[in-house]
Amino acid sequence: MSPREYDESDARIRPSRTTRRRTKDRPSHSDSITAFVTTVDRGRTTCVTDAGVVVTAMKARELGPKSVVVGDFVELVGDVSGSEGSLARIVSVNERSNSLSRTVDDAARVERTIVANIDQLLIVVASANPEPRRGLIDRFLVSAFHESIKPIILVTKVDLSPVPDFIKEYAALGVDIMTTSSKNETRANDIEKILEILDEKISVLVGHSGVGKSTLINDLVPEAERMTGDVNDVTGRGRHTSSSAIALPLTNGGWIIDTPGIRAFGLSHLNKNRVIESFPDISEVIQKCMPNCSHHEASCALNGWIESDASLREERLTRVTSLRSLLEVKPIADD
Repeated sequence: MSPREYDESDARIRPSRTTRRRTKDRPSHSDSITAFVTTVDRGRTTCVTDAGVVVTAMKARELGPKSVVVGDFVELVGDVSGSEGSLARIVSVNERSNSLSRTVDDAARVERTIVANIDQLLIVVASANPEPRRGLIDRFLVSAFHESIKPIILVTKVDLSPVPDFIKEYAALGVDIMTTSSKNETRANDIEKILEILDEKISVLVGHSGVGKSTLINDLVPEAERMTGDVNDVTGRGRHTSSSAIALPLTNGGWIIDTPGIRAFGLSHLNKNRVIESFPDISEVIQKCMPNCSHHEASCALNGWIESDASLREERLTRVTSLRSLLEVKPIADD
């Protein structure tokens, strides 16, 4: 049997995968619409458009993972009708005015953003069960001052125990302190006062598990029906009832964002000088300090400022002492 002779008819040319040439040009998405992100869960993002339409969307691949958080304002294209089964696409995230982030890994300085574009940070602590921990409050305050967010400390369960004295010291830094009681006859008035400060604002609740955040959310937004938990009798810590952040609309305008209970809140990614800048009077005095001043030694210019006016000495001392405690906050801690 003679060997077969091959000719050009036996050649097979693999067709190209596409007839369209690739281009680096990207669509302008000039027809996109702006929406507010209310939840991010398992690759799907829930947004609310300016017209009040609730839209489910997925991120464009080029945005990368963890690029969208609750509180972001994003640009949507595709099916933005909000009808069941529809899916839009997030093509860009608008510039953030601020964000609340924490350091996850101290060595690698891994920063994780929790929420964005916040007007107010409500730091929720319980007067008892669980006991308030100063370390976490300080770290939340440092983040608030660093990002120019108005901090408010909200103490719950004041009918069980009085407000701890150390919490009252934060008033010297201009931090508003509010309280709520578990008793029905006074709680309604407490909730009404809280709603007044939340009007037309984007506010976020943060704090340990078990301090009453979900209960508070249910009082502020009854239709939310957030799951509530209790405190572990053995560890003294609350059980997690919220697994992800969610923004809920308030009746009189504005949003309240509920976050999962946080036990560790690292600050390795923050610049402490920005915290000082949050207090113009103190920041001006610190300009007179020696280079690399820790603001704790005897030669610090703040000491002279405290003693320079006898009538303001106590007020200034309290402010400086409180600020110094914030500057001493450790990068990572799990109280």
